[in-house]
Amino acid sequence: MKTYDNLVDATNGLYKRGYTANLSLEGDTIDDKDQNIHMTADDFEIDEFYRFEGPSNPSDMSIVYAINSPKYHLKGVLVNAYGTYANNSTSAIEAKLNHDQVGTHLHREDKPTEQS
Repeated sequence: MKTYDNLVDATNGLYKRGYTANLSLEGDTIDDKDQNIHMTADDFEIDEFYRFEGPSNPSDMSIVYAINSPKYHLKGVLVNAYGTYANNSTSAIEAKLNHDQVGTHLHREDKPTEQS
């Protein structure tokens, strides 16, 4: 997995690696509006994700997801807020996005540590 210094670098890097669909979170689906695709939680996997804080405001936080869907043959990027401005929806999509972060989140300041 790569590391990125900011949200723009992450989205550009993922685009160069084939994550070309521009995805959006729309209630109970993740959508690719260009292709009129509406994915449920069972239709996609999260390959990678990166969290970032705004340089001047730590409460300005976002997360970038690298999403793939074998069902729809697409790879794309989803940018979402987290923390104070996060969507507190109880949908299956939100549950999947949050579940895949537990214990594996990435901060650009984090350094790998040795496990005992």
